[in-house]
Amino acid sequence: MTRELGVGIIGCGNISTTYFSLAPLFKGLKVLACADINVQAAEARAKEYGVKAQTIDALLANDEIDVVVNLTIPDAHFPVSKAILEAGKHVYSEKPLVLSLEQGEELRRIAKAKNLAVGCAPDTFLGGAHQLARKFIDDGGIGRVTSGACYVMSPGMEMWHPNPDFFFLPGGGPILDLGPYYVANLINLIGPVKRVGAMTSMASATRTITSQPRHGEIIPVKTPTTIQALLEFVSGATVTLTASWDVWSHRHANMELYGTDGSLYVPDPNFFGGTVEASGRDKDIKPLEAWDHPFGKINQENPNGARANYRTAGLADMVTALIEGRDARCSLDRTLHGVDVMTSILKSGEEGRFIDLTTTCTQPAALGIEEAQALLR
Repeated sequence: MTRELGVGIIGCGNISTTYFSLAPLFKGLKVLACADINVQAAEARAKEYGVKAQTIDALLANDEIDVVVNLTIPDAHFPVSKAILEAGKHVYSEKPLVLSLEQGEELRRIAKAKNLAVGCAPDTFLGGAHQLARKFIDDGGIGRVTSGACYVMSPGMEMWHPNPDFFFLPGGGPILDLGPYYVANLINLIGPVKRVGAMTSMASATRTITSQPRHGEIIPVKTPTTIQALLEFVSGATVTLTASWDVWSHRHANMELYGTDGSLYVPDPNFFGGTVEASGRDKDIKPLEAWDHPFGKINQENPNGARANYRTAGLADMVTALIEGRDARCSLDRTLHGVDVMTSILKSGEEGRFIDLTTTCTQPAALGIEEAQALLR
């Protein structure tokens, strides 16, 4: 197989700039074209990044394109990814992959029949901080992981997003929007989930947009905005996950894992970097010794401070996996298991009972310093 695959992007909204700007960091792929239902948006991105603007049909028929990145809105992820597979091309999707397990199984069926790969964000668990946490666990740093607690909470999305409507409709909500980062990292650190239970609620039936350009507009809320879940892992560990857009402030850490010999404090799974801390049985919490992981190095300034941002790493790993004939870390099996976890959490909240998962997966291979460096140009 060729050592470089051609990449096309469908969906030229805000997130596309991240893929366009960071893709050149990585080996094995080259972005060649983009498309959007808004032709002007595609043309603007194409001009900005020196690629070809095409219609969606033309991009899917483009023989130079091997992999298509699906950056459409969540409700369009399934039909667009299905069309990509049916056109004979590999798919890498933004999260969530799909909005139901049935949709995911349909993509699996098509991909298997056509011998194609499907991958999906988030890839932040490949970051230097989270891989350091993974190494510490694998090396027995806190003994056997027995339990943990995760929190991702804020007042909501309507305060900064220009068009926040879809966040509050079925297919949105904090579990399907932010949950993928936490679930993917828990799978990375602990492994697959066995069953889940949850309670769900919403603080208000409407939201008032306070961002521009629609300041003051009232939009409906039709999906839970506070979810309190309990995850039982195949390993026996139990972890609580609270995701909410009804919280103005809090003092909870993003992710803490507790083991037989100590505790581990993991930074926000929404990002690649951060400080990992741990304690032993002496209860003395200290930062882990920093390591020179390429995906933990600060490379981007933003209003909230300098950060490490290597989104597209999952795409690069999938492309390299195709070239090398190995398992991709952001694989369909792991992504679909994550969808099963999240949709089962919502189902548990609706039905008031524990839900046994019908999917499983393996932990992804750890991405150490050398493995990460091998993905970079």
